[in-house]
Amino acid sequence: MNLERITEKLNILADAAKYDVSCASSGSKRKNENKGLGNASNGICHSYTEDGRCVSLLKILLTNHCIFDCAYCVSRKSNDIKRAAFTVQEVVDLTINFYRRNYIEGLFLSSGIFKDADTTMERLVQVAKKLRTEHKFNGYIHLKSIPGASDELMREAGLYADRLSVNLEMPTEAGLKLLAPDKDRKDMIQPMGFLRNEIIQRKEEKKLFKKAPIFAPAGQSTQVIIGATDEDDRAILYSANHFYKNFNLKRVYYSGYVPVLADTRLPALNTAVPMVRENRLYQADWLMRFYGFRVNEIVNNDQPHLDLDIDPKLSWALRNMQVFPVDINKADLQVILRIPGIGLLSAQKIVSARKFSKLNWDHIKKLGVAVNRARYFITCNSNAYERRDLTGTRIKQFILAESQSKYLKNKPDQLSLF
Repeated sequence: MNLERITEKLNILADAAKYDVSCASSGSKRKNENKGLGNASNGICHSYTEDGRCVSLLKILLTNHCIFDCAYCVSRKSNDIKRAAFTVQEVVDLTINFYRRNYIEGLFLSSGIFKDADTTMERLVQVAKKLRTEHKFNGYIHLKSIPGASDELMREAGLYADRLSVNLEMPTEAGLKLLAPDKDRKDMIQPMGFLRNEIIQRKEEKKLFKKAPIFAPAGQSTQVIIGATDEDDRAILYSANHFYKNFNLKRVYYSGYVPVLADTRLPALNTAVPMVRENRLYQADWLMRFYGFRVNEIVNNDQPHLDLDIDPKLSWALRNMQVFPVDINKADLQVILRIPGIGLLSAQKIVSARKFSKLNWDHIKKLGVAVNRARYFITCNSNAYERRDLTGTRIKQFILAESQSKYLKNKPDQLSLF
């Protein structure tokens, strides 16, 4: 192995991969058996760059050669950049060597489409297959599925990868036609539908046959680019909701457009999409998946964009003050989940704890509730912290002022979800 050449390839192809944010690894339960190498388990830890992107896996492209000319992509064929390509064996060797040095806990492998979909996908599958069968590698593997790849290759990929993902790229078909006219939305939908059906079928087989092979145990995900086209947050969230419901996705990732290329079809932005917009979309996504919110409760025709000043749960509460105050000792779990300052675990703890005694503010604080927010929306077995005399506008002002004070005091590096 020519170390200098491999290092050069790694620098090029790792840099090209940084725009893909969908590399979280939760959900896999692959066990290390027969004295293999590595172990993928729930909650693999990640470190993050300053802009919030995950860098914990070996995250590379197989190649940045591409036959497509997507306006937003740094690897597009018309872009004058240095090109490189790994061989299958080079990616395998890098993964094993990095893992043994404790640099990584798994592999995230994507690629430009260098000949056609099947040829590219076949190479990706070969990498995963070699790692699993020849090196007994049990670490996490995420393969980026190539739109238009055959069912046979997708099936084989699911046998070796923990997670598979097909990037939708644009939130809507119209946006894709504008910025990537060579691509067809159907080529993205078809493998997603195949994976959905295959994952369901394999789970049923696993119930009947203990030794049935596992298939993509961490499921499938996708990524959409926001800000490259003019879709509002309402359109983005409705699109995400559609794919959650119809394709059983584990995650939709939202990647803010980074203006690395000049193109008349792209917005004239001097800076990247604000990180706070990504953050708000993830918060809204969380509300849809875990808190029982419908899309039209979070955004609607009158308010098509998420409020960048406050999180979407607080925004909903301030628009629906008639729902509050909520008696924390009597309300159903689904109602408690809608109270600002109360997360999923805290809500569950509240419902369990009140079986034994009526809860007061001291109890609530010990259960992890953010009292500085919840105080405006709940009642309990005490009225020490309650504020019932304020409008939604005044509550927002108080919360923003308090948040700003804490920010100046602590200067956090990242925004929290809630």
